[in-house]
Amino acid sequence: MPPLDLVPVWTIILGVSVFMYVLLDGFDLGIGILFPMARDDDARTLMMTSVAPVWDGNETWLVLGGLGLLAIFPLAFAIIMPAVYFPLLLMLLGLIFRGVAFEFRLKETAHRHWWDRAFFFGSTIATFAQGIVLGMFVQGFEVTGRSFSGTSFDWIRPFPLATGVGLLFGYTLLGATWVVMKTEGDLQAWARGRATIALYGVLAFIAMVSVWTPLLHEEIARRWFSLPNLLYFAIVPVITGVIAWGTWRGLRRDSDYVPFIGAMGLFAMCYLGLAISLFPYVVPYTHTLWQAAAAPSTQTFLLVGTLFLLPIIFMYIGWSYYVFRGKVTAHDGYH
Repeated sequence: MPPLDLVPVWTIILGVSVFMYVLLDGFDLGIGILFPMARDDDARTLMMTSVAPVWDGNETWLVLGGLGLLAIFPLAFAIIMPAVYFPLLLMLLGLIFRGVAFEFRLKETAHRHWWDRAFFFGSTIATFAQGIVLGMFVQGFEVTGRSFSGTSFDWIRPFPLATGVGLLFGYTLLGATWVVMKTEGDLQAWARGRATIALYGVLAFIAMVSVWTPLLHEEIARRWFSLPNLLYFAIVPVITGVIAWGTWRGLRRDSDYVPFIGAMGLFAMCYLGLAISLFPYVVPYTHTLWQAAAAPSTQTFLLVGTLFLLPIIFMYIGWSYYVFRGKVTAHDGYH
């Protein structure tokens, strides 16, 4: 009896992990990007307070995704890591600066302006680096046999750098709509304005990528524009347009929750579009998920523990968001 094919199961698990990280860590990185634009120190404190109870738990998904890639798709890990070594290093340094600044800003008030800068630069660098990694993944890697044959500076190309800028707009949209959802008054009105600008940037980036990626790879163009695929996949841009319109309308009509839900919906549709473009490759465009997967026994062994831990992760993260639901005010604090 052949072993059960667990590659689709692991693909879903790791795909969900990456998506959860992008959504949940995206909005607090977006708040860091918005930090210097806030009108005063009280506004910045309130923005930080809104994410204080949940921000560190969001990175659970980053750890799960990274370790899952190493354990379940070791060949992909061995090829991709050398290609994105420097962007990942920048990302980790940015996350460290962001985390240290988060903790020290509300305690070491004498030098708060330095921690404000560290929070901004850490968030911005981490976001830009994540966008570069995404761009490298779409662009593809130079592979010879089972090894990366490019250089450590292949990421310094127009497409990865453009995706880095695009993700800055994306996380800013998530951060601004989170502030809209969690605050009131002048700060909420200010966040609506920033969210509207970020929404325009996100839509421009989506349009750019929709044109650029088919030009990068003939296979992507064929997948999207050949019949009958064109009829099946046309629903993706249509739904994306509807969500974008709903998000813009929610911002104009002073809705508290619709803009943030819409921002998450835009990320979901972009993620779906990426999956359609790249499946079944885990190392575009040379190795499929099945070619890069670990032995079935390894997948089975790790799945037992993962299926036990995943519900726990969902429960404690869900409980955190439930406990700290609602608006934050100047009387709330993070200590």
